[in-house]
Amino acid sequence: MSNSTGPVAPRLLIEIDRGGELTLHEQIEGSLRAQIQAGLLAAGTRLPSTRGLAAELRISRGVVTEAYGQLAAEGYLSISRGAPVRVAATVRRQSPRPPARSLTDTFRYDMRPSLPDLAAFPAHQWLRSVRAALTLARIDDLAYPDPRGRPELREALADYLGRVRGAAAEPEHTVITTGFMQAFSLLCRALASHGITSVAIEDPGAHVHRLIIERSGLTPVPIPVDEEGIVVSVLADCDAAAVVLSPAHQFPTGAVLSPRRRAQLIQWAESEECLIIEDDWDGELRHDAAAVGALQGLAPERVLYIGSASLRLAPALRIGWMLAPSSLAWPLSESKAIEDGGAEVIGQLALTDFIRRGELDRHLRRMRLAYSRKRRRLRGALARHMPSARLISAGSGIFELLQLPAGVQETDLIAAAASRGLGCEGLQLHRFATDGPQCVLIGCGALPEPAIDHAIRLLSEASRQVTR
Repeated sequence: MSNSTGPVAPRLLIEIDRGGELTLHEQIEGSLRAQIQAGLLAAGTRLPSTRGLAAELRISRGVVTEAYGQLAAEGYLSISRGAPVRVAATVRRQSPRPPARSLTDTFRYDMRPSLPDLAAFPAHQWLRSVRAALTLARIDDLAYPDPRGRPELREALADYLGRVRGAAAEPEHTVITTGFMQAFSLLCRALASHGITSVAIEDPGAHVHRLIIERSGLTPVPIPVDEEGIVVSVLADCDAAAVVLSPAHQFPTGAVLSPRRRAQLIQWAESEECLIIEDDWDGELRHDAAAVGALQGLAPERVLYIGSASLRLAPALRIGWMLAPSSLAWPLSESKAIEDGGAEVIGQLALTDFIRRGELDRHLRRMRLAYSRKRRRLRGALARHMPSARLISAGSGIFELLQLPAGVQETDLIAAAASRGLGCEGLQLHRFATDGPQCVLIGCGALPEPAIDHAIRLLSEASRQVTR
């Protein structure tokens, strides 16, 4: 007569590292969890008792009890008094998952115009500011933040932007965001809620302006740009109640809004009670001429100013700011609170310290010199390797707008360049018209100086390949 009470529990393959970083119960949990997920321990499988497994592994029974209890809490094991421990009936084998992929393109030679010199990021100085932020932060600083942003950062930005950009910054009307895109998106949705249906944009102008306007349910109205910036006379004839532009350094033409056009634009906003949205995307990076002050300083109740740390430091920091007219300060603060409860605090405190210690000023002085050298090298390389292409961008900056030789289509050139590991952008992405000259935007910000010449040789090879 058999005295068996059921199937014998399988011998578990669990390796214990008594000197490892993980505790013993964590090692048991991880091993069992992985075997269950892989289907090596199927649903309903009986496991050894806590006493039996402890004896097998030569460890305390309490360690096994803690591991089993955690896996039961997660739903992997079924534990009942007087019954054997089993793999839960609801557990199903997990299929092998594919590795996570990035949605962002990477190029060996990245000449896209929106990238600064990432290798020049002042990591040591930033780390010092992060340490200062963590050291000085109070317990209350780790609670839910003011959705407008840390008061210290709003004060520091008001002082900095007033000194460097001539802005009339009011800390109580300043909203910290996770970059330009969130700031402009919040604003467009606020305008839509106030009954505004259309926003004028520069043509050509930054593609992201058009994209956010459309995604917010508004209609973008293209306004042409010439060597003096946006053509205000055309703007005055449209029915848009707001306009977004980059007056200090127009993207992608590089034009600077002339004093005459500035006066016309402010007059239009005042007389029509319209809003000017100033995208000051690289206002401190002019390196071949005197800085151009912000429009916002001329009419703070008619101009909403947006800036960010993306080109000034690095896009990955995800810190931006809005200087809002008083009538929009509260609606934007409310929208920010609903959107995400406020921007990440440690980064805000670090940027506050970074500004107050003068590190941002020092970094930008270094970068103006570096970008000036890179741009000269870029122009020299273009003259040597692509003399038939014509530079049509104006002013300073970290990119050039290049009109292609006859017979070269920008889409073909971009694809051929990408196959060589070179990234650039076509002008068509940033304009409404489908006809017109074939042009590409090539940036020198992200490339080391020695790589610029080789990158332009690759672009020249791609151009010859696709010439019709």
